[in-house]
Amino acid sequence: MKLKLLIIDDDPGIQDIFKIIFEKAGYDVNVKSDGQFIMENNYPYPDVYVLDRHLSGTDGIDICIYLKSNPGTRHIPVIMVSASPDIASLAPAAGADAFLEKPFTIPDLLQTIEKQLKKISL
Repeated sequence: MKLKLLIIDDDPGIQDIFKIIFEKAGYDVNVKSDGQFIMENNYPYPDVYVLDRHLSGTDGIDICIYLKSNPGTRHIPVIMVSASPDIASLAPAAGADAFLEKPFTIPDLLQTIEKQLKKISL
């Protein structure tokens, strides 16, 4: 069974890149352009969230805080990505399990996913 990643990013180019990278790495990938549906709690939970910091109409930090305060999702790793240097302080404060500052390399991205998946399988 393939592990499921939920990518939340409002940039169609980034969505496509993430989808190609993760599917090639063997993951089942679902891509969303905003986090509003998260607040509705009406979706199948993934094994890992990959969440952009800046989304149209929604702040990725707020979504991360919500995910980490929700009993149904708090155990699921959240990896935040952003071009903003403040992600290094904001992501951990919001409860993110990891963060990557753009630009990052594909190996760094995949290694971060694998590291989080290993933590939950222990």
